[in-house]
Amino acid sequence: MKWQILAIGKPSLAYAKAGVEEYRKRLGRYATVDLLHDWKDAGPEKNSDTLLAASEGAVRIALDERGESWTTATLVERLRDWQMSGVKRVALLIGGADGHSPVLREKADHVVAMSGFTLQHELALVVLLEQIYRVHTVLKGEPYHR
Repeated sequence: MKWQILAIGKPSLAYAKAGVEEYRKRLGRYATVDLLHDWKDAGPEKNSDTLLAASEGAVRIALDERGESWTTATLVERLRDWQMSGVKRVALLIGGADGHSPVLREKADHVVAMSGFTLQHELALVVLLEQIYRVHTVLKGEPYHR
């Protein structure tokens, strides 16, 4: 299965760039993770059109503060289910500074809050990659998740 992370805005902070690269490198053993983030923030409506078009045909997960609270265990179970049902691609959608439009949230298969806190977008991207890595190590029975 392929992971696709679609994010408005490109990481520019050094710690975020380093974190993104570290977890993308680690994930190379487990899954393909495409990171597309070259879109400028054009507001929720325009951003949503862009993200919906780029994620066509994938299971869409919109990351939004109004979403459900998933645990790592929830994501592990979802991933198992997707693998068993033949899902080829999961797209994780990270909006701009003003979040996602109601239309995008409606069209997403899942709307998930990463935290009760509002996270800076670059930090959210690093946390998201770490969780994808963690889920794959859980599925492989490796000791990373203790």
